Amino acid sequence: MAARGGSSYGRRPGAALIDPTARPHPARLSVVIPCLDEAAVLSTTVQRLRDCLGPREGLELELVLVDDGSRDGTDGVIRRLSDGDPGIVGVFLARSFGQQAATSAGLRFASGDAVAVMDADLQDPPEVLLAMLDAWQAGADVAYGTRRTREGEPVVKTLLASAYYRVLARLSEVDVPLDTGDFRLMDRSVVDALCAMPEQDRFLRGMVAWLGFSQVPVPFDRAPRAAGHSKYDLARSASLAIDGLVALAPAPLRAFVAVGAFGVAVGAIGAVAAAWQGSWALAAFASVWLLGGVQIALLAVVGEYVARALREVRRRPPYVVREVVGPSVAGAKVRPGGWGHDTPVPTVVSARS
Repeated sequence: MAARGGSSYGRRPGAALIDPTARPHPARLSVVIPCLDEAAVLSTTVQRLRDCLGPREGLELELVLVDDGSRDGTDGVIRRLSDGDPGIVGVFLARSFGQQAATSAGLRFASGDAVAVMDADLQDPPEVLLAMLDAWQAGADVAYGTRRTREGEPVVKTLLASAYYRVLARLSEVDVPLDTGDFRLMDRSVVDALCAMPEQDRFLRGMVAWLGFSQVPVPFDRAPRAAGHSKYDLARSASLAIDGLVALAPAPLRAFVAVGAFGVAVGAIGAVAAAWQGSWALAAFASVWLLGGVQIALLAVVGEYVARALREVRRRPPYVVREVVGPSVAGAKVRPGGWGHDTPVPTVVSARS
């Protein structure tokens, strides 16, 4: 197996890169940008994308801006940008469903031959998309950004993120690239397969890794936010981390089988030792605390899995689209698939061109 992060990462056994001459020319690139309170920077992001990708010969650019229930006027900025511009689609969710759900919504409305995902705050430099496009046109199905540095982020957060991805890579049943977020460019075939996956709790970077296809890294230096503040506080970051572990790694449940066996063994040894010394009270106290702690932790882990299984059984969509503005009307661009073969696409309450 090739080293993680190498150019053969994620490639199906025996599968070669497709013939790059099969890529469409001219090509249409959709850039999906989930937005939560990004009014201060969104216009700058759109202009920088146009300045960067506009001069590229043989490339048609579509921007899919998804408002994830913003409260700072981001929806107004999206309406202004999309007004009379056939290259911008505005997708407005009924409330804030989270970044992963908002990104999924944008993917369903993206119509490009290739689709990129990036943050609105310019921490993902638009110029890196040029290198990703080169990789796609050379035959890669997925070009994902790997962070060499994370300028402007607290050292503790950087260290915790680095440690988490290494733990996830160890525990996961699929190869998950290190130091990688959702910043990536995907071929249409990958996007269609991703949209057809029925998960309610969506951990997109892990889902793309699970899909396979030919995937190559594109190293870049993550920039500081151009404006505003990070929406990923400790609670949101912890929730996303748990989503990744539960979605990709059965190891937490399996680990507690070993922990439980260890606890029983330690309790038994402690009881024998205490009996040998004639201290039954100490033995009982130690055993209750040890086994009780193990059982509580195990129940918490099992409860997390059960709660997620309940959400899957309910078959509620991960998001609801309130309105769409731009060249697509009545959800005409929404791709088929997602949430099961017999499940309709997410509700679009209204649309206008």
